[in-house]
Amino acid sequence: MKLLIITQKVDRNDAVLGFFHRWLLEFAKNFEKITVICLKRGEYSLPPNIKVLSLGKESYKLQVTSYKFIQRFKYLFNFYKYICRERKNYDTVFVHMNQEYVLLGGLVWKILGKRIVFWYNHTCGNFLTKTAMFISDVVCHTSPFAYTAGTKKSRRMPAGIDTEFFKPDEKINRQPKSIMYIGRIAPLKKVDVLIGAARILDEEGVDFVLDIYGAAAAKDSGYFERLKGISVVLQKKGKLFFRGAVPNEQTPAIFNAYLVSVNLTPKGNYDKTVLEGMACGTLPLVSSPAFDNLIPPAFRFEENDNRDLVKKIKFTLSLPETLLVKYRNQFRQEIVQNHNLVLLASRLISVFKEQKS
Repeated sequence: MKLLIITQKVDRNDAVLGFFHRWLLEFAKNFEKITVICLKRGEYSLPPNIKVLSLGKESYKLQVTSYKFIQRFKYLFNFYKYICRERKNYDTVFVHMNQEYVLLGGLVWKILGKRIVFWYNHTCGNFLTKTAMFISDVVCHTSPFAYTAGTKKSRRMPAGIDTEFFKPDEKINRQPKSIMYIGRIAPLKKVDVLIGAARILDEEGVDFVLDIYGAAAAKDSGYFERLKGISVVLQKKGKLFFRGAVPNEQTPAIFNAYLVSVNLTPKGNYDKTVLEGMACGTLPLVSSPAFDNLIPPAFRFEENDNRDLVKKIKFTLSLPETLLVKYRNQFRQEIVQNHNLVLLASRLISVFKEQKS
């Protein structure tokens, strides 16, 4: 079987999308040929049966409005050139997250008789999303709250965690009072709620250190500055540090150094970083009800409620070693059994081979 994959970026060092490089490595074991079309190409090391074609974003640096128009036109030209030129090199199309490519390429793929599998896990969508779903033969998601869930075409998938990469490392000393956050610095991620909880913990005399990993996009720079402003006292006390963004390849070592990882994304989100941390033995604290069947109530807090988060942090920091070991093993087994990358690849291959309805 030959596969065409459309994705945003192929870059093993990317802080957010670096995981997709490991997906490609696993997929390569199961396909004769894989052609990847990405908007931007960075560093990668893939087997010879994978060809990576970039639409060219890495080549453009200018931000002039007229130049952006030319830039987008070239992206579009390259996209159609690639999907037509490579048409004999793929039987099925797998579009990861970006509905625009289904909308742009759907008619061509239908004419060519290609099967279209669309992966979309956002909780929000619109008429264009529905159109992309209509065009696609199958739509995949991991969150039960995903916009694409609940239709005849929907297939709920494992999250695809490489549990041989994300695993406990006994060589790394896990600090007993350590708390971490990893992800984008953005209002949607509710980092201000976490800092609010940290301030309460400090006022109550709780011993802890909070490290925040991630960077803010230009549009969220004001939010980031506000976060730094409300955490000045904690930073001066050595209780809070902004560590910046880190490549996805480095995150297993980071997870292994912390007792607790906090995720504050809103209802429905099924953030992969939660599962990656669990695979490494880091205890999760989450607010999204999408995790209700995976994470017990003791490790879930009310969305936007920093005082409830404080209670759950204090509970976790006070756990005896026997219970810490029990929960770490339990959480890792959940990921290994239900969300590992090998299982995802197997499930996707079955979907790719399904007959068109």
